[in-house]
Amino acid sequence: MPHEPEVSEVAGDTPNRVAIFDTSLRDGEQAPGFSMNTAQKLKLAHALAKLKVDVMEVGFAAASPGDAEAIHAIASEIGYLPDAPLLCSLARCTEGDIDAAERALGPARRSRLHLFFGTSDLHLAAKHKMEKPEALATIERALRMAKGRFTEIEFSAEDALRTDPAFLKEVLECAAAAGADVLNVPDTVGYTSPEEIYALFADLTANVERPEHVVFSTHNHNDLGMAVANSLAAVRGGARQVECTINGIGERAGNCALEEVVMALKTRPDHYKAASGVETREIFAVSRMLGEVTGNAPPRNKAIVGRNAFAHEAGIHQHGVLADRRTYEIMSPEDIGLPSNALVLGKHSGKHALRARLEALGHGDLGGNRFEKLYADFKRLADTKREVTDNDLCDLLADDGRGHAWELVRVEMRTGTKANDRPTAKVTLDHATRGRLTTIGHGTGPFEALTDAFCVAAEVKHGTLESVDAHQLSREMEIEVGLLVDGVTIAGRSQHTDVVIAAAQALLAAFNNHARMADAARLADAA
Repeated sequence: MPHEPEVSEVAGDTPNRVAIFDTSLRDGEQAPGFSMNTAQKLKLAHALAKLKVDVMEVGFAAASPGDAEAIHAIASEIGYLPDAPLLCSLARCTEGDIDAAERALGPARRSRLHLFFGTSDLHLAAKHKMEKPEALATIERALRMAKGRFTEIEFSAEDALRTDPAFLKEVLECAAAAGADVLNVPDTVGYTSPEEIYALFADLTANVERPEHVVFSTHNHNDLGMAVANSLAAVRGGARQVECTINGIGERAGNCALEEVVMALKTRPDHYKAASGVETREIFAVSRMLGEVTGNAPPRNKAIVGRNAFAHEAGIHQHGVLADRRTYEIMSPEDIGLPSNALVLGKHSGKHALRARLEALGHGDLGGNRFEKLYADFKRLADTKREVTDNDLCDLLADDGRGHAWELVRVEMRTGTKANDRPTAKVTLDHATRGRLTTIGHGTGPFEALTDAFCVAAEVKHGTLESVDAHQLSREMEIEVGLLVDGVTIAGRSQHTDVVIAAAQALLAAFNNHARMADAARLADAA
């Protein structure tokens, strides 16, 4: 294996600086089910700017009028800001594509053209129907045509990892000589391995003749599940730009996941000897926004941003985390914008986690015998459920006179397909002291209507539904809601085979949590 290349200074940045090139709005959006309209792209672009990515590939201007419109809108709204990311459009090596990119990126203060051309024998024969000399001439002509019309130009040798190594060097040297500022070496089909890509980048960075300012970039797909590993190996080999997407979205199995590569660099600077300029505390917010915009939340076990990434169920792990969370956490949830980790109560949980959750719910004063009885009841219940929720705990406490403030008796929902059919929810509730109440709520959707009905019952004047996270389990729907009351977010979660009941019970849990918080505040004031 080649020796570890020295880290050299790039374009005025610190010696260990790796640029983050986000392509969620281009390569990410190409994935089936992830298409976004202009308004959605603008919303995500603002979040990516806040994340402080270095380059934002905002589309492929020549692909469609809609893509050109979105690029122009982002360039107009974000591109003029002094701290905006460098905005980029993809283009083929044709005059029409270059012209389209220039028009779309016009309002941006800084712009980058991203030219690409397939260089493997397969792409040359099947797609371009060209011999190598003609391909080189095409690449050179396109770069010279684009020179001076953009702040920077990036050239990608598509399918580079299946390209003849000698020809790849020839292509990259041709591109650099013709004016490319960034040389991208993409694993377009997720073919390579960490060992191979490390060796390739170590060789290219040492032996490709190019102007001093030219940067090598890596762009890896996840067909064999190695996009992040390959990207990090390329960084060790000398790459100083990583192309990636939020949540790893993209063609087929996706792209290198931005959050994973960034947090790997942050967590292991000793190994990678490199760092990004990403504001990591914005990672979770951007990930969540992408899920909301596209309707595709990341899997529960997704590294960094999945629901289980900072969740612990096993009793041994929970005890360790309660004592010192570094025992089972290599990074802090606060580093990605999460307020805390989560101790999930299930059949593997022990007494330490149960007591900690009871204390959080205002029931930390249970004596030894009462706690032991509750723990035995909890273990029996946990054997029948995937997760024991706050609602479940309050059910167990009901015999002790410590149950819910609210109990759900009945819920009715009315919706329609016509524009003037406003969703209406009718809920019947039992309150611990006020007795039975029936209220009606309205909203733009069923969840808002349910929230409105609960707010009326609980006499909450400033309560809004902040978030909804729904997951289909084998036979049940799991729903978690975030209820915003007076600037404080209160969570509620439930599972049920009926989605309406699951939604109502999740909101019920949130309102019960709100009632317990209010009671605790009153007791504290009285003391």
